[in-house]
Amino acid sequence: MKKYIIEKSKQLFAFVAYILLPLAGGGWVGVSCSDMFETDSDRQIFDPELDQKTDSMFYTLGILKGLQQAADQYVMTGEMRGDLVATNVYTETDLRELADFSLAAATVPEASASGSPSSTNKFNQPYLYYRIINNCNYYIAHRDTTLLTGSRKVAIPEYAEALAVRAWAYMQLAKNYGEVPFYTDPLVSIGDANQNFPTKDLQGICDALTPELIKFSGTAVPDYGNISAGMLNGTTSAEEKNIQSAKAMIPVDVVLGDLFLETNQYEQAAKYYFNYLLVNKLVAEQAYIEPWDYREELGDRLPNDATVYKNTQRSFPWSSIFSISDPQDIITYIPLASNELRGVTTELPRYFGYDFYSTTSGSSNSKERFLVDRQIDASQTYYQLNQKQEWYYVPNSQTSAGNIVKTASIGDMRRMVTMRSVSKQDSIFSVMTKFFSANVPIYRIATVYLRLAEAINRMGQPEAAFAILKDGIKDDLSNTNYFYFHPSDYDERMGTQEFLEKVVPFLSKENSAYFTNNWSIHSRGAGYTQGAFTGYQLDTLVTQKMAELNITPMGNLNDTINAVEDLICDEMALELAFEGNRFGDLTRIARHKNLAAFYGANYGSKWLADKLAYKNPKVSLLDEKNWFLPLK
Repeated sequence: MKKYIIEKSKQLFAFVAYILLPLAGGGWVGVSCSDMFETDSDRQIFDPELDQKTDSMFYTLGILKGLQQAADQYVMTGEMRGDLVATNVYTETDLRELADFSLAAATVPEASASGSPSSTNKFNQPYLYYRIINNCNYYIAHRDTTLLTGSRKVAIPEYAEALAVRAWAYMQLAKNYGEVPFYTDPLVSIGDANQNFPTKDLQGICDALTPELIKFSGTAVPDYGNISAGMLNGTTSAEEKNIQSAKAMIPVDVVLGDLFLETNQYEQAAKYYFNYLLVNKLVAEQAYIEPWDYREELGDRLPNDATVYKNTQRSFPWSSIFSISDPQDIITYIPLASNELRGVTTELPRYFGYDFYSTTSGSSNSKERFLVDRQIDASQTYYQLNQKQEWYYVPNSQTSAGNIVKTASIGDMRRMVTMRSVSKQDSIFSVMTKFFSANVPIYRIATVYLRLAEAINRMGQPEAAFAILKDGIKDDLSNTNYFYFHPSDYDERMGTQEFLEKVVPFLSKENSAYFTNNWSIHSRGAGYTQGAFTGYQLDTLVTQKMAELNITPMGNLNDTINAVEDLICDEMALELAFEGNRFGDLTRIARHKNLAAFYGANYGSKWLADKLAYKNPKVSLLDEKNWFLPLK
């Protein structure tokens, strides 16, 4: 495997020779007919000293190219094994092997005796992550971090970024493969690659990498301005795809939060997620959807007196999260080139039924771009989860929001945006829209808030976690009645208000002003969930979730923690569907449930196996080793 890594990697590193972009007009811009992360400069980097201030920029752009090359694999291994997708008659073998876990069955002799899956599955390529890791290792090992411009250490943002990207790549490997070869020295020869590397799982990777990462907590990501990804094919106007370089970077604190959450260290996870939000003053702004835009599909289920209550200070249409020019809510995304001349492209839009690279003239929404032979459909689980959500609204007769909140059974509106219904060639089908811009979201503000909710809930504060879904954590939370939903034994804990003032201090005197405009995540698709008058209340939902899970209540805090965790898991599906997170979310939450053992030692594995039973997996998901792909 080590020889395989080096052989596959060396042609693309040349020890990280992904070279320059020209500096023009004070911002980073691309060169026409060249890679968006390369340049026409004659300079090549072979075993450089890394003693020039500008070297950091060159290497960081090279690392980003490695992320581009891993983007399709990242999404497909995360979604095809999850509960939100379904295969169809057009699905290729490599995708089908992921979806039915026959690829995992290759490691189980009794499961694969009748015929093993392909050994060359294009989504089972660990070297894509090791290529990124080796690039980072080289930079970290050789970069002079003492270089100054005035009193500022100019290499620190890129150095911290290399640490963050390396940790992220190792985390993906461990989530997909279990224990993986681990090294932090760069491989620069075949001899280096022939070492006997130790192996580490998620806990080992967390223990090894977080001490150095913590030193750079709060460090801002590098920002080189906008980068051109080239002109878009087939558009009626000369439209250019521009990349916001800062949004192509991975923040240290978010990766720290992830590493601690993956290893069940909830207080540490919450600390770093919150620190990232505080340092960057990030709130979950209201991302609304106008339901009457879908009146033809909703029919008479949409009430005539409905209106959308908007935060007039800060709000945006939810669909703009995924736009090319200004992707709202995005923290980190992998931008893919608009055509092959400009760099790495992606198959993701095509898999989901959209031809991003079409050369046919017309708008980006023209029917010609939608593909009947899409390879991935949304699962019935996804549709059913969306459909059972209630939509809450303030009737248009109200003079102010919140005194009367009505309910309509129209489902979660995010599904209407995410899965576009198309009629073409006598077929009616749905196309997933999130990759219409050929960008792959890695982290969004919503992602961080939902994972923070997951951590807070497991810290024994389900009310505070639910606040992220229902109201958004802000200084007027105490006016809502769900703070007082608890049996008497809950009083042994720190109160919710005190917890949010002292432990995860959104509501401290120093911080509360920064989060005044914090909005709820569930309201993005479910309308007006705020306050005491809406039907979206903790006690009601916990009771419903316990019945849905078919669990006999113990009548204590553990019931609420388990139920709220499932509500958060549902919200992750509603908000983050098809972005590459799902199988990782499910397995992480299953491990939480196994560790807590509220309902038996293997409850989390049973929970996971039940969610994925519709896929008829080729292996038993009750056994955690079958959650991993074969490392080749």
